[in-house]
Amino acid sequence: MAPHSHFFAALSILLSLLACSANAQLTPTFYDRSCPKLQTIVRNAMVQTIKKEARMGASILRLFFHDCFVNGCDGSILLDDIGTTFVGEKNAAPNKNSARGFEVIDTIKTNVEASCNNTVSCADILALATRDGINLLGGPTWQVPLGRRDARTASQRKANTEIPSPSSDLSTLISMFSAKGLSARDLTVLSGGHTIGQAECQFFRSRVNNETNIDAAFAASRKTNCPASGGGDTNLAPLETLTPTKFENNYYRDLVARKGLFHSDQALFNGGSQDALVKSYAANNAAFFRDFAAAMVKMSKISPLTGTNGEIRKNCRVVN
Repeated sequence: MAPHSHFFAALSILLSLLACSANAQLTPTFYDRSCPKLQTIVRNAMVQTIKKEARMGASILRLFFHDCFVNGCDGSILLDDIGTTFVGEKNAAPNKNSARGFEVIDTIKTNVEASCNNTVSCADILALATRDGINLLGGPTWQVPLGRRDARTASQRKANTEIPSPSSDLSTLISMFSAKGLSARDLTVLSGGHTIGQAECQFFRSRVNNETNIDAAFAASRKTNCPASGGGDTNLAPLETLTPTKFENNYYRDLVARKGLFHSDQALFNGGSQDALVKSYAANNAAFFRDFAAAMVKMSKISPLTGTNGEIRKNCRVVN
């Protein structure tokens, strides 16, 4: 082979490598060789976590959702504020004193690092922990696309403006989800994540004390620890009335019965475009599970950092 042929062969390989990194696709097999025990390590940690506190499955799901809605699924929500030099997302209004589960991700990261150092991103650990938490509470499972890298930046401003509020109406919710490439159907099925977990009074006070499209007995029971006059902001109530530690379709049955805890929940069943879908999920748990798994995969692909973008954080709370 002539010398210049070697050059062109090398150039061709280099260009194809660059193309691969530029168009890097997430894939469930991303760590099969570099960290073969990854999924087992995450699963085992989540088994212990859920055994200790079932609510943590919902808390991790919320972390993942709030992460993906700000600059994509990049682990930015995990970054701590550092004085005035680095302002992250933890103290944004949707997260301050209510986002939880950071220690769980820290523990899993430590376990993963012991098995395969400097290989797996915090963003991917959060995606896997979310799936396992839901599945361990009786929900569906799915293949998590992997290969995300971690952000070196975060945005408190975007966390304040781009994460949907519990007081949002349907048109606002649809447009906020649409801005992330998610459909109205995705909105309705992902809201079904509220079949698990607890909410603080500050997020549902107005709903249970002021709104009329609400079951009277349900409103009365929620008012007992969430009075209209204020106080008790952090008092908790289950997001779903029957089985808040079991992942199933009772959330949709609550909506049909006008027992949605958040304004944004009941907005899905209030004479609007999503009523029929809510009714179908209320009647068909298998359809809810199927569509929820698909929507979680779709959400997990929002603007990931791949290839040489971002980094693999050694500590999920700080950039390297």
